Amino acid sequence: MSGAQVPPVTVATSGNRAGTVTVSATDQGLPVEIRFERAEYRYGAPALAAEILRLTRRSAIVARSRRRALLAAEGVPDAVLDRLGLPTRQAAVDELDRLDDADTRQTSWLRNR
Repeated sequence: MSGAQVPPVTVATSGNRAGTVTVSATDQGLPVEIRFERAEYRYGAPALAAEILRLTRRSAIVARSRRRALLAAEGVPDAVLDRLGLPTRQAAVDELDRLDDADTRQTSWLRNR
């Protein structure tokens, strides 16, 4: 294996709407960089942790889609990419939309009048 090269790690970054929390994660879901503004502490540690996990999931989905595109460009067949669980660009967009819908669901049963 002296001539084999290790492929570069695929990383993607996601941030919250306010831009106060950003997470970069690999296609395996490993966060490699987390940045947040000090003001995020006001929401408490559980809320900050939940936001970091949410953004890590989003970043991993995008990174997996990028990994698929890179491997496809190298000639790896779609059947192999499917078996690896790497989403197509459209599948990644659909999954991100699903996550967004779950994040914006109703949080209270009380009616606003």
